Formats: sequence, structure tokens, C-alpha cells
Amino acid sequence: MKKILNYSCFLALFVLVVSLGYAALPAVDGSGKSLPTLAPMLEKATPAVVNIATRGRVRIRENPLFNDPFFGRFFDLPQQPRERITQSLGSGVVVDADNGYILTNNHVIDRAEEIEVTLRDGRTRKAKLVGSDLATDIAVIQMNAEGLTALPLANSDQLRVGDFVIAIGNPFGLGQTVTSGIVSALGRTGLGIEGYEDFIQTDASINPGNSGGALVNLRGELVGINTAIFSQNGGNIGIGFAIPINMAHEVMEQLIAHGRVERGMLGVQVQDLTLELAQAFSIPEQRGVIISAVVPGSPAEKAGLKIGDIIIAINDRAVDDSADVRNTIGLIRVGSRVELKILRDGKERIIRATIGEEQIAELKGEKLHPYLEGAILGAIGENSSLYNGVRRVVVVNVAPGSRAWQAGLRKGDIITSANRRPVSTLKQLRKAVNRKDALLLNIQRGKTALFLLLR
Repeated sequence: MKKILNYSCFLALFVLVVSLGYAALPAVDGSGKSLPTLAPMLEKATPAVVNIATRGRVRIRENPLFNDPFFGRFFDLPQQPRERITQSLGSGVVVDADNGYILTNNHVIDRAEEIEVTLRDGRTRKAKLVGSDLATDIAVIQMNAEGLTALPLANSDQLRVGDFVIAIGNPFGLGQTVTSGIVSALGRTGLGIEGYEDFIQTDASINPGNSGGALVNLRGELVGINTAIFSQNGGNIGIGFAIPINMAHEVMEQLIAHGRVERGMLGVQVQDLTLELAQAFSIPEQRGVIISAVVPGSPAEKAGLKIGDIIIAINDRAVDDSADVRNTIGLIRVGSRVELKILRDGKERIIRATIGEEQIAELKGEKLHPYLEGAILGAIGENSSLYNGVRRVVVVNVAPGSRAWQAGLRKGDIITSANRRPVSTLKQLRKAVNRKDALLLNIQRGKTALFLLLR
């Protein structure tokens, strides 16, 4: 009986909320009684959510013994395949009907050679990759089709815990599926899923295949891109995560404009402000982050930021922890002005700085190109002990058996050109690389030089 009463209370509350969320109109049953329904809203929203199927190829790691002719003849070994075909299923959201732009996850289209999009009405079209960003797991693809429907974008900063949300996607390849729930938490970080994390947590069912799908509010507005689940057995247990649409939109604009994200740098190291640190700095409230280091010559130093300053807001957005600073600054375009509200000696100040270009000392090869998987690339610049007056890109390490290893890269190799374009910095290497094509590297190994074709 108690369960029935609790359910009745929930239904009454749900009817009230749905009636306030004016996009969900009541239906009428055979007896003339009105019933709550999300159908009118979903009829407008679901055509904007698409199914994505991809095909690609990955190189199979080989045991060196299999490449030895004597070993193969002696044991009469069959020829081993060097590649295998990969397929994946996921979802996407049309956000620009005129230009055919679709938001999805990077991991949905990663290493795809063919991308096929199926619309709600059954039409299937080929799509091309506009750009992708591994750090945020966002990708933009484009298709050419008439009569597309786009979802309007909400302001995800206005989401509150307890707001009703709907997840739309293609779980397990079953076809378009809708599930409902609430916002369980906001600003989830430290999960190790992505480089930049600021997740919406929801109990709306998200399963494999939902990746890249839509999380919408009761108005049918896009609030997030479904990305991951927390699970111990691979199934849904009520803990799903979505990328806030404000973050996804910032990334999308850069991918459309540049094909990649040009991350900015302020030039500070920060740490969370604990209760003990707040007391030590005589701060009445435990809010913001404390600057523990300022990079010499950085935009932060030029703007006048100092060690011990407390950052409490960036561009009028409150800062709660160091992840807020990293997420915000990392998505602001190079050359943009940023306004920081800080506490110094107990007094509020406004500091304005111009975001500089991110300085990269080391980079995982797969972030540049799939064929560089397993390699760690480094920049030899003025601050390096190996600097001899010439800037260079060096292979810091290569994992044995990885794709980079099989292609012939070795620790200590110096990359002098990529795709016949001279490179001396990681930035130049990134610009010379096209993730979709083969990669031609000219390397210097000791006193010799050679070309390597990675494909």
C-alpha cells in the first residue's frame, strides 16, 4: 500500500511538472480523462536524432616471429591478416539543418573510413567528418539531405538537479529509443573518461549505442550529448553522463571553423581551496581556487596575476574548483579577452588577460593521428636540455608492438617533415597531419635520414 501511495504522489507531481513544461500536452483517454504524455514534444524532437553506422580498418599487432620467412616455412604457418574491418553504431543530433551539421561523440566515428547516417524517416545518407576533438569526445559530421530537422539549443548552465530530461538514441542498434529521468548531478569531473570533464549525470537510461545522442529537456531543447555510463557489467544501472551543450557548442564552432580545437593558455597553476587554506589566507568563504604558480612570460604574468591570488569567477561564471578553470580556459579561443574576478589580500579585483596559445611539451601520438598510436612525441625547445639552437620534434618513446612501432618509429627519432611539410614544433606537426589520410614522415635517426609511410 505504501508503494502505491508513493507512486500516486509521484504521478501527481509529474503531471504538475509536465503541465508546467508546456511542450508536453495532455492526452485524453476513452473516458475523457486527461493523461500526461511527452508525445507532442517528442514528435518534434526525435526527427533531429539520427543513427550513425561506421566502417573502418585497424592494423593487427603482429608477433615479429610471424614475419620471419624461415619460422613461417618451418612451422607451415598460414598467412596472417594485417588488418581487420571494424564497425560501430552510435547516435547523433542535427544542430544545423541548413548546413547538415550533426553533433556526435569522437569515439563513435574514431578511425572511421565510411560514415552512414540514417534519419528518423528511414533515409540513409553518407556523411563526412568535419572535425573531432579527443579531449572532449566531441565530433562534427556533415550530411547532404533536404528536409532536415534541427534541435534548438538550451542554456545548459541553467540546468538544475531534479530537472526532468529525456535521452534519445540508438541503444544496441535496436533503432531510435526514448528514455526519461532527471538530472542527478551537475559538474561531474575526475572520472577519467575525457580530458575535459563537466558532465551532466542522469538516471535516464543510456546504453551502448546511445553515445552521441540527445539529452533534451521538457521543451524539446538540447541540453547535452549522451556520452558514457558508469557500469560494472556493461548495462545501465541509472548512472549516465552527458556533455553539456554549452561546452559541446563551443567545441563545435571551433571544429567547423578550423577542423580542430585551438586551445588557449592562461599560464597559471591552480589548486582547490580547502577549508584549511581558506583559513590560512583569511578568506571567510571557501570558494574559488588559489594560484600556486605563474608561468614566466605567460598571459597571466603580463596581466598581473600573482601567486596567492584567489580566482572566484571567470567571465562572470563562478569558479568552484580547478576543473572549472581548466574547462573554461581550455575552450576559450586563442587571442580572446578574459575577465577574472580575484581576491587579493581579502579584496576583490578584476583582472583582464588575453588568452595565449597552449604550449605543449609532450603529446600522445594518437591525438595527432591513429597511425601514431603508441608513440610519445616531445618538443625540443629553449627550455629543453637537448636544445642546441634548433627547435625539433622528437619521438620520446614508442610502445613495442604498437602501430607506431610496427610502422618503424623508434625512440630518439627526430621528425623533420610530415606530408612533405617541414616541422620543428608540435604545433607545425599538428597542422601538417590529416587524420583521415596516410602519413609520410621524414625522420633523422642518428647520422641517417629516411622516409616512413604510415598507413
